[in-house]
Order: sequence, then structure tokens, then C-alpha cells
Amino acid sequence: MTKVAMYREDVGADEMAFRALTGRSQAMGRTPGEALDALTKQLRDEEADTLIIVRNLGPDRFFTSEQQQRLEQLLAAWRAARDGGNPLSTADQAELEHLVDAEVHAATERAAALLHELAP
Repeated sequence: MTKVAMYREDVGADEMAFRALTGRSQAMGRTPGEALDALTKQLRDEEADTLIIVRNLGPDRFFTSEQQQRLEQLLAAWRAARDGGNPLSTADQAELEHLVDAEVHAATERAAALLHELAP
């Protein structure tokens, strides 16, 4: 049985995204169903049976509240710059990319920890 973890990600005041993860794959969508559908397309036939865990995204040992707050600040700055037709500063862009990478890594680590906890 393939175990799937589903995370809600707040990507802005008017936007919400969901990430579906297995030990090897991940997909994003505007809704949990869309994320799951995108992930399902990546699975082999023998992985069709799934267990889904829905988790509210909050600070944890993988991605701290400070990291979450800074990511939210940088995303707000990025949106404001984009809407104003201006680029984000090089330093802010680099920090934003670093935090996005860290969050993706954290999501992968969370999924691995959940899989370990649920393994028979």
C-alpha cells in the first residue's frame, strides 16, 4: 500500500495550495483532490492502493516558525514587487529560493518520518 501525506500550504492571502507526498514522489494542486490526482499520475499500477494523511501545516522540527514567518514575508514582498512590475532584490530573491528549497526538503523529511511511523 502506498502511503500519501497531504499538506496544506498557505501561499498568500488569496491563494491556498496543497502538496501530496509519497516516499518518492510529490505533487502540488490548488485543492487536495487536484494534488492527489497529480500525484496519482506519477504512481505505478501496483502503487494504486493508498493511505492518505491530511496534516495542517505548522511549525515543526523540519521547518521552524521563524522560517515560516520569513518565507511569508518574502512571498508578500515578491508579490508586491511582481504586481508593481519590479524585481525582488537579489538578496531577497536568493533568501526566498533558499527558504523554498528548505521547505521542500522539510516536506520530504516529514513524509519520510510519517512513512517510518506508519510502517508495519
